[in-house]
Amino acid sequence: MTERLTIQLPTIESAIALGGYQEDNLKTLSKQTGTQIVLRGQDLLISGTTKQVELCRVLIESLKPFWENGKTITDPDILTARHAINTHQEANLRELQQDVLARTRRGQDIRAKTFRQRQYIQAIRTHDLTFCIGPAGTGKTYLAAIIALQALLSDQYERLILTRPAVEAGERLGFLPGDLQQKVNPYLRPLYDAIYELVDPEKAANLMERGVIEVAPIAYMRGRTLNNSFVILDEAQNTTPGQMKMVLTRLGSRSRMVVTGDITQTDLPINQSSGLTVALKILQNIEGIAFCEFSQADVVRNPLVQRIVAAYERHEK
Repeated sequence: MTERLTIQLPTIESAIALGGYQEDNLKTLSKQTGTQIVLRGQDLLISGTTKQVELCRVLIESLKPFWENGKTITDPDILTARHAINTHQEANLRELQQDVLARTRRGQDIRAKTFRQRQYIQAIRTHDLTFCIGPAGTGKTYLAAIIALQALLSDQYERLILTRPAVEAGERLGFLPGDLQQKVNPYLRPLYDAIYELVDPEKAANLMERGVIEVAPIAYMRGRTLNNSFVILDEAQNTTPGQMKMVLTRLGSRSRMVVTGDITQTDLPINQSSGLTVALKILQNIEGIAFCEFSQADVVRNPLVQRIVAAYERHEK
């Protein structure tokens, strides 16, 4: 027997937020609950079995903090809410939804979208060294850079250092135009993107010119002691074991470091061990180091990215 339920949304803005771009959210809600959902103005029409309709109602209610205020809802928000309902973590879900990490220059909220992302944020805040591994699109670099910028702008650290190995994914660095800094800039673009979310380009340029924010290839770290600094080593799967050891041992007093990478996307020569893989084995039981791991369920980019990552994971098993 088919049951029908109508939920009247308070405003057009809330209906738009719940529906999502081209009603993508409704498609996801339908897929997660087995219901058929139609949005007519501010009326949400839900049909299915009694169990399906009730699950859909509970899932929509769990997303109320977003759609009630006309805030954007994404696929990960819906999937995390469904996971919370399945595992009876509704209280933790509400905390996750309310915990705003920062606001962009455009006034948009930056927050963890999955429980693992929230654990990652807490690990960075409470450990001097945090490793995070996971596929593309999970927010590894972005969240670390946001936390680091907040700490820098509130004078908790004197410098923010963003670094990564200049290993080419099928390209040659030498063919790129310009000096060394211009050559490595394309590799550091994701780090710049996070900076510009909180700091306008003019102020960011000033901070870089003064050396308060330093964006550099990993070779620039050799021989230095990084005191009172927040350091992010990105794309760490492309370091050699020697490079990884070199960077980790640069950490000075009153400093913090986050190391991120995806061990499934190494661009090193076939016979070269990844410094990230080796470090994960060697340092696993060292006190004071946090280890976080993301999966395809934590992908917060275009939903297609999540499906691509899942397909590759199945292929590689």
